Amino acid sequence: MSEPRRSLRVLVVDDSNVNRHVITEALTGSGKMTVVGHASNGEQALRMVAELEPDAVTLDVQMPKMDGFTFLRILMATRPIPVVVLSSFAHSEIVFRALELGAVDFVAKPDDLLGSNKVGWRVELVEKMLSILRQEAQPRRFEVPAEGANADRKPSPVPPKFVAAIASSTGGPGALLHVMSRLPPTFGGAIVIAQHMAPGFTRTFAERLNRTTPLAVREAQDGEPVYAGHAYVCPGGSCIILKRENGVTRVGVVAPTENDRYVPSGNRLLTTAAAVFGSRSLGIVLTGMADDGVAGARAIRTVGGTVIAESQESAVVYGMPGAVVAANLASKILPLSEIADELARPVMLRTSRTV
Repeated sequence: MSEPRRSLRVLVVDDSNVNRHVITEALTGSGKMTVVGHASNGEQALRMVAELEPDAVTLDVQMPKMDGFTFLRILMATRPIPVVVLSSFAHSEIVFRALELGAVDFVAKPDDLLGSNKVGWRVELVEKMLSILRQEAQPRRFEVPAEGANADRKPSPVPPKFVAAIASSTGGPGALLHVMSRLPPTFGGAIVIAQHMAPGFTRTFAERLNRTTPLAVREAQDGEPVYAGHAYVCPGGSCIILKRENGVTRVGVVAPTENDRYVPSGNRLLTTAAAVFGSRSLGIVLTGMADDGVAGARAIRTVGGTVIAESQESAVVYGMPGAVVAANLASKILPLSEIADELARPVMLRTSRTV
């Protein structure tokens, strides 16, 4: 559908009566959503999904009887619909597990929903719910290996043969975990990630990536050198760039400007990757809403680099990769299952073919 229905139907799942009331007030206050029911645990939520057929669900993961993880496993196997998780910063590990199980996005909520920060999270929740439904988000469950398998690896601090600059948004955390967990220990490039994510969650996300991939992954620090076999996640609320100083390639963590429509900006990352690495730059645009990454993809193609857009068949939301494809900037259009293999190919082979 090109536009959302007049009134989108939402099921609110939370074990707190106060939270259910406040969330309902936020959704219905937009004038574009109707809350069709409330559930206090996963068992009740599954019954109500079958009976009421909502368009989407808001979910608190920590609940009695049946928790949110079990609810997501069953829902995604029986009637997959968009689920947005609401969680505090203290429970960020829980959020990423929920995203792997099929939730399409999350909203960072304050511990006290009636407190001083009550406006910000409400606006974010309404915007995400409407955008996810408008752009027809397709829930996906991501297969991610057990954590800890790569705890002993220590990549050498050597310059990278190439850089893979990745832009992603809605659905991105699960997609990134899926791709990066499949990279080989001999990976000769560096990866820099601009994932649209709230401050307070990116450090935990980087730590989770670090435990599931052969690469050394960390939340980026301004000015640190870029090494092969390493990955750098942009801190939430900032933008990440690549720069060359005294013969050394470094990451820059910078404040967003008025020209940055999205934070972090995939366009700024990909554009600076093109400037520093030229034809050895690889831009990857994964699942996400809107069109962040188009300008950066153009910069990479201009210098002879390669741009990979995630295919519609695997993207949770096809907005960002779809915009790159529509602009005829994708060297290759690949499902998520093939992107890791493409990344692992020798740089000369990888840049020799285009679509």
